[in-house]
Amino acid sequence: QKKSKKSSETLTFKRPEGMHREVYALLYSDKKDAPPLLPSDTTQGYRTVKAKLGSKKVRPWKWMPFTNPARKDGAMFYHWRRAAEEGKDYPFARFNKTVQVPVYSEQEYQMYLHDDAWTKAETDHLFDLARRFDLRFVVIHDRYDHQQFKKRSVEDLKERYYHICAKLANIRAAPGTDLKIPVFDAGHERRRKEQLERLYNRTPEQVAEEEYLIQELRKIETRKKEREKRTQDLQKLITAADTTTEQRRAERKAPKKKLPQKKETEKPAVPETAGIKFPDFKSAGVTLRSQRMKLPSSVGQKKIKALEQMLMELGVDLNPMPTEEIVQMFNELRSDLVLLYELKQAFANCEYELQMLRHRYEALAKAGSIGPHSVEGAHPDGQTGLSIEEGKGDTKDQIIDVVGAPLTPNSVRRKVGGAEQGALRSPTQMP
Repeated sequence: QKKSKKSSETLTFKRPEGMHREVYALLYSDKKDAPPLLPSDTTQGYRTVKAKLGSKKVRPWKWMPFTNPARKDGAMFYHWRRAAEEGKDYPFARFNKTVQVPVYSEQEYQMYLHDDAWTKAETDHLFDLARRFDLRFVVIHDRYDHQQFKKRSVEDLKERYYHICAKLANIRAAPGTDLKIPVFDAGHERRRKEQLERLYNRTPEQVAEEEYLIQELRKIETRKKEREKRTQDLQKLITAADTTTEQRRAERKAPKKKLPQKKETEKPAVPETAGIKFPDFKSAGVTLRSQRMKLPSSVGQKKIKALEQMLMELGVDLNPMPTEEIVQMFNELRSDLVLLYELKQAFANCEYELQMLRHRYEALAKAGSIGPHSVEGAHPDGQTGLSIEEGKGDTKDQIIDVVGAPLTPNSVRRKVGGAEQGALRSPTQMP
C-alpha cells in the first residue's frame, strides 16, 4: 500500500520523440502539472506579470468649478479634480505669458516721440494693436485700419514701434546703466524680402544654369588641386635628385680628406621620395646580404618591371653576388633608375598638358572667341592665359577653364604608356 501511494503521488511525463527541449518545457509549469487540453493564459513562464495594486484607498475626485485667470470675462467652467486641490489656481494659467508693451504719456510724446510722418492717434492705434496681438506684426498689419490712417507696410510698423521703445528706454533709464536697446533695420529687412522674392521667382532655366555653373566651378577647383599636387611631387623629385648628387660627391671626397669619423655624423638628409628607401637591418642576430637587396613593398609592380627591363638593357645582372660593395652599389643604381623613371614620367605629363593647352588655344583662336594678341606669355603654373569675349556663341561652351579640359581615360593611358616606353628605351640618355 505504501509503494502504491508514492507512485501515485509522483507522476513523471516523458518528452515525446522529435520534440525539442525548449518546446517541451513550455507545455508544463513548475508544479509539473499535466498539459492543458486547450490553450490558456497563465501568469507564469515568458509572459509579463500583471500589476499588483496596493491595498490603499483611492484618492477622491470631485466635479468642481474653476476660472481661468487668463480670461478677462470671468467665464466659469467645470472639470474633475482631486478633492485635495480644491480652491487652488488653474494649473495651466502659468503658461499665459503676455508681452510688456510700454505706455507713454502725453508729455513724453510731445517732447521725445513726435514724428511728422506719424500722428498721435495713429501711434496710439499701433500700440493698442501691439498690446492686443502680442507683437505679431503680420496680424497687426492685417488688422490695421488702413482706411482711417495711411497705408503702412509691416516694416514701417516695426520701425515705428521699436524706435519708440528705444527712446523710452533711454529716457527712463538711470544714469550710468548699460542698456541693451533693440534696433530694427527696416532697409535691411526690405532688401532681404526682395532678394527672397527674386529667389522664389526664378525660372527653371535660370536654376539649371546656376547648377551647371556650380558644377563647372567644382571641376575647375578639383583640377587646380590636382595640378598643384603634381607640381609639388615634381619639386620633390627634383630636390631628391639634387640631394642624391650632393651626397655622392661628398662620399667621393670623404676618403681624400681622411675624415672617416665625420662621415656618419655629417650625412645629408635624403628625402623619402629619393628613388627607393631600403630598410635598415639594425636588429640583433644574423642577417643575409641578399636581404638588403630585396625591394621594399612600397615599390609598385609597374616600377619593378620597368626597373628590371632597364637593368637588362644596361647589361646588369638582376641577382649579383651579394658582397658588401656590390650590395651598396646595386641598391644605389636601382634607386637612381627609379628616380630617373619618375622624372621622365613627370616630364612627359607636363609636355602633354602643355601641348593640350596649345591645341585648346588654337581651337579657340580659330573659332574667333579670342584675339591673336590675347596671350602674351604662359601662366606661372604652366597653363596658357586665355581671354574669352562675352556674348559669342553658347554661354555654356565659353566658360573659362583655368586648368584645362579634363583628360579622357584612353588618352591618359596612351600618354602614360608612351612615357613609360620612352623611359625604358633610353635609360642612359639623361643630361
